[in-house]
Amino acid sequence: MARKLIVMNNLIIVGSSGHGNVVAEIAIQSGYTVKFWDDDSSKINHEHKIEKRDLVIPANTNIFVAIGANKIRELISLQYPQESFIFLFHPHSSISNNAKIGIGTVVMSGVVVNHGVHVGDHCILNSGAIIDHDCTLEKYVHVSPNATLCGNVSVGTGTWIGAGATIIHGINIGKNVTIGAGAVIINDVPNNATVVGNPGKVIKYS
Repeated sequence: MARKLIVMNNLIIVGSSGHGNVVAEIAIQSGYTVKFWDDDSSKINHEHKIEKRDLVIPANTNIFVAIGANKIRELISLQYPQESFIFLFHPHSSISNNAKIGIGTVVMSGVVVNHGVHVGDHCILNSGAIIDHDCTLEKYVHVSPNATLCGNVSVGTGTWIGAGATIIHGINIGKNVTIGAGAVIINDVPNNATVVGNPGKVIKYS
């Protein structure tokens, strides 16, 4: 697994919600000095904040977009040079040396990423998620806590996989899909579908 070396210790985290604070804890454990920016600075209830007028990324600073909503995370990430972004992983995650993780992606506590997995840029692998062997996740995917992707699953750009969902081996999930919490996916899912239940059924398209 290619892990970016820390060569710049300053990190601006865009987004100060609960998700942003979890990301900050991981960053601090990784040796970064963290500051927050949010379009509503009143949400930042500690001293580590910067105002919008100061949001110029210095040459010696990295940036991380800590926004849970995939589309918003995408829109914000496209505003900054991609070389400014880093990959963050919790020390209590398990990541195969053969896995590939994109920039702007966070791997949280208890996550398992197994052999041959490819994870795109700006993804969220949330607490306790399991990404088994040879899965491919495109950009801006959010895998919620305790979701399981069995081997050889592919997930399209912008898809959200709900908490505790299970996707069986070899399934193809399209782009901009929403999979409900606890759903069990046993068939391929087309683009823009919302799927719920066990077994998973499409209930609408966006």
